[in-house]
Parts: sequence; C-alpha cells; structure tokens
Amino acid sequence: MKHLKFAVFGTGFWSFYQISGWLELEGLELVAVCDKVLSKAQDTAKKFNVKNVYDNPEKLLDQHAQELDFVDIIADVDSHFELTGMVAKRGLDVVCQKPMAPDLETCLKMVQICRDAGVKLFINENYRWQRPVRRVKEIMDSGIIGNIFKARISFCSGFPVFENQPFLAELEQFILTDIGTHILDVCRFLLGEARTLYCMINRVNLRIKGEDVANVFMEMENGVHCYAEMSYASVPEVDSFPQPQLLVEGNKGTIQLYPQAEIHTTTRERTIKEVAQPVMYPWVDPDYASNHSCIVDAQRDLLEGLRGGKAETTGDDNFKTIRLVFASYDSARENTIIDMTKLS
Repeated sequence: MKHLKFAVFGTGFWSFYQISGWLELEGLELVAVCDKVLSKAQDTAKKFNVKNVYDNPEKLLDQHAQELDFVDIIADVDSHFELTGMVAKRGLDVVCQKPMAPDLETCLKMVQICRDAGVKLFINENYRWQRPVRRVKEIMDSGIIGNIFKARISFCSGFPVFENQPFLAELEQFILTDIGTHILDVCRFLLGEARTLYCMINRVNLRIKGEDVANVFMEMENGVHCYAEMSYASVPEVDSFPQPQLLVEGNKGTIQLYPQAEIHTTTRERTIKEVAQPVMYPWVDPDYASNHSCIVDAQRDLLEGLRGGKAETTGDDNFKTIRLVFASYDSARENTIIDMTKLS
C-alpha cells in the first residue's frame, strides 16, 4: 500500500471533518495547511499537529510540491478553478469540495485542465455514501421490489444552516448549488441519468439572497419518474437533517427511508424494518451525524482512486451532476422542460 502525502487548501467549517475523515484511513499524512486567513490555518494545524502553515497556496506548493501526492481543496467555490489549475500544473492530483465551480463552463475547464496535465480530479461528493442511502441501493439491486417506476428523494429541513455557514445566506444561487448537488447526485446514484428535467424554485426566507426551495421532476433514461424536493424553509415534525428521506416504488413493493436511518421494505407479503445507523466517530458532530460519518467512506473511495484504482465521484462523473444543477436553474428561469440528451 502506497503511503500518500497531502495538503489542504481552506480551513473553514468543513475542513476539520474532512481532515478527520482522511486520518481515519491508513497510509495518509497531512503535510501542510493553507488558508487566506493565517490564524484559521494555524488553528487547524494545531488541532492536527501539522508544522507547515501558509496563507499563500503558491508558497505552500513551492515548498512542498515535490513531496505531495495530492491536495484537498476545501476552500470557497469561487477559488476552486484557480486552485485546481495551480495544483494540476505541479503534477499533483486534485480532490475538490463540491460544488465543483460556480458555473458549468468553469467546471468543464477544471476537468480539461486536469486531463491535459495528466492528473486526477475527484470531487468530494459524499451524500451518496450515507450509510442508509447505500443500504437502500442494495435493497433496490436485490430485486425484492421488482421493476422500479417511481422515486421521491426529499430534503426538507428547518435546520439553522446559516449559523455554521453564514456565507450561504449571501449566495445568489443557494439551495440547488448547496444541497442540490448532493440530492441530484443521490438521484443519479440510485436511478441513473436523467432524460428530461423540469424545475421550480422559490425564496421563502427573505433575509437570504438565493432560493431556499427547489422542486425538480425528472424522467430518467430507464423510464423511472423521479421527484427531488429540497427546502431549507420547512418546519417538519421530525427533521432528518442532514439525511435525505427516500421513497422508491417498484411493481412488487416499496422502500422507504425515514428519519433516524430507519428503512422499511414493503412487499405484498410483509414489511421488513431495519436501521442503517452511521458510525459515530469521536469527531462527528451529532447534529451532522449521517453526513460527517459518510465522509470516511467517501474519502476511502477517493483514496482508492488516488492509488490507481476506481473511484465513483471523479471530475467527469460529477460534471453530470453539475449539469443537472444548472439545467434546473435554466428550467426554472425559462419555465420549460430541459432535454438532457441534447446537452453537450
């Protein structure tokens, strides 16, 4: 097993959990951290006993590129393109936080830059790795509910997300670029690619700039009808944040994922109930349990790709998710159905 060394660009809210996730895996060493606010980088370095701290990514690369294998970019989305190019030209593999970039054209450029440089690009997209979501997929693939014809993927929450991530309130495009990248990726993971798409959006919370409600209806290439609903304006009886709730219907039964990772598989004969609880690592915030826990599984898969194997969320694959995000904005703006098969 090859020992890999990495650096981190960006030490905001998610960096602690992603670094903790990396360090649950064998054969990894965090060499350096960087943030434009030096004190933030210093705080993170202290938590993980890292000696090399920077507020300039070029300087970090000048000093450490020869010993590094990859860089994990956990910085703001507007910096992803520049930082990806910076890392790729040094011949290092790139792991980038979702969303890949603020627009589709820039995402495509990032994929091409890494391809031209001969380096790998992975996107740290982890909701498909939530333990109950993986279990639902296993049940679907078992054939117990027969031929699937309809699904609903729901993320409707009142969780105070702006408290930990206040910058989200300033985004002109909010819920689709934030949680939508996760939920639409879950749709792809469970059901494959979309043939057509129609979206409606709304802003309920007038104190934020972007939309906080989005409803996306898709016909998948396999004929399944899929409804993805997202809201940060909801007041649910039981808030399942950050776990989505799922309903998958087949001609022989249904699978339902409820809050607290409870899964019911119902056929004409019976209902089977089970719980797919996340692993509670010591560093996991209980409010984010299903999300923080799945970081380890997601990054284990990325590590397989970094070591020359196959990983699920490559730049090429995640570009397909990003296409759904921006096609949703186009559909909502134009009030029209988007034919995904005609998009390049």
